[in-house]
Amino acid sequence: MADLADGETTEMKGSGAKPYELKNIGGVYSCTCPAWRNQSTAIERRTCKHLRKLRGDDAEKQRLGGELPVRAKRSSSEKKDGPPILLAHSWDNAQELSDWWMSEKLDGVRAYWDGQRFLSRQGNEFMAPEWFVEGLPDSPLDGELWIERKQFQRTASVVRRQDKSDHWRDVRFLVFDAPTFEGGFEDRIGYLEETLGSNQPLAEFHAHKRCDGVKHMQEELARIEKLGGEGLMLREPGSIYEVGRSMTLLKVKTFHDAEAEVLDHQAGKGKHKGRMGALQVRLADGTEFSLGTGFSDKQRESPPPIGSLVTFRYQELTNGGVPRFPSFVRTRKKGAGAVESKAAANKASAKATTVKTKTSTKTKPAKTKADAGSGNVRYFELVDDKSAKFWEINHDGLSVTVRYGRIGSDGQTKVKEFADEDKATAHAKKLVDQKTGKGYEEQ
Repeated sequence: MADLADGETTEMKGSGAKPYELKNIGGVYSCTCPAWRNQSTAIERRTCKHLRKLRGDDAEKQRLGGELPVRAKRSSSEKKDGPPILLAHSWDNAQELSDWWMSEKLDGVRAYWDGQRFLSRQGNEFMAPEWFVEGLPDSPLDGELWIERKQFQRTASVVRRQDKSDHWRDVRFLVFDAPTFEGGFEDRIGYLEETLGSNQPLAEFHAHKRCDGVKHMQEELARIEKLGGEGLMLREPGSIYEVGRSMTLLKVKTFHDAEAEVLDHQAGKGKHKGRMGALQVRLADGTEFSLGTGFSDKQRESPPPIGSLVTFRYQELTNGGVPRFPSFVRTRKKGAGAVESKAAANKASAKATTVKTKTSTKTKPAKTKADAGSGNVRYFELVDDKSAKFWEINHDGLSVTVRYGRIGSDGQTKVKEFADEDKATAHAKKLVDQKTGKGYEEQ
């Protein structure tokens, strides 16, 4: 077998157009392939199939001082227990909010510091560098790994890396609770402000302010969203840290209204068999998607005609410009040309409408599935010497959204609407089974 002298470099063809570069620097062998780069072990303990092909298995075993590492594959039935964290309910538009604590809802990655390491909600470890965690207390902290507003995908791509890279220098740990510290929320705020201080420059307490009532909350929500923020979190004064979903923690987000042209009627299935299941619609910029929630049985039996305009409500736009969790509101009346022109000018600046509250109307609007929450998001990666790809699925009621691409990129997004929830569930499960069968591992 060939070998590399100290300081020597060679190239080896991989699956891509550009060959991989293999080096020997002082007895430390390296390769530019993803399989070598993404290992969490020390660099002198890493190997890959290209180094083994160059030097031979026996030479690599001798260099590593033992058997060659084998990448463990997690069984599809194996389930990790996530950390004991507090989860929020959506605000019901009725709960009195005076004297509650408000903070910006961060679009980062939820992280639980257990005193030694960062864990995701699913119990997976984030491989933070030693310099990043230096100075953190040995007691649990609940917070968010965050870069800046509208940078969720970039944040996720950094913290899910396995190489403890310098990319973490762009990340901050914004802490909003101390799960095991005794006392009410105000006591925990004081503890966090004192504990974090200047001990750890990359970790800080996430600022909270008192809420004077619904009007104050709506003003703060508008301010945060104008800055590009996602919404607000509200915490009940004096509340303890509970494990699981609790009404002492509420999330508030604005939904947006926009208009689209009806292109076609998709046949319903299951309980909607024999009537409309979803509308195929198109935005003014040409983006097409399915609109399948928010309809009454009567509307499904007599759907908006092809060529008409419909108003729908959505939470936000994906990177591909597709509305997330769209829900039908109404068919636009003829003659409302000014409204149509405004909507067609720019869907991204569609009028934002905060869900009405009891302080402004006597009738609370009915909730739709799109108002209910953000669904169940699962994230998978496939990293080997041929690929470094991610795949993400969000199953929310009748909607299944997938996002996929190269790790570190924004990827592509596809949305599929179903007329029956059981069909949507089965489709999501089928997609997950297909990906795990191809070697994708949930992160």
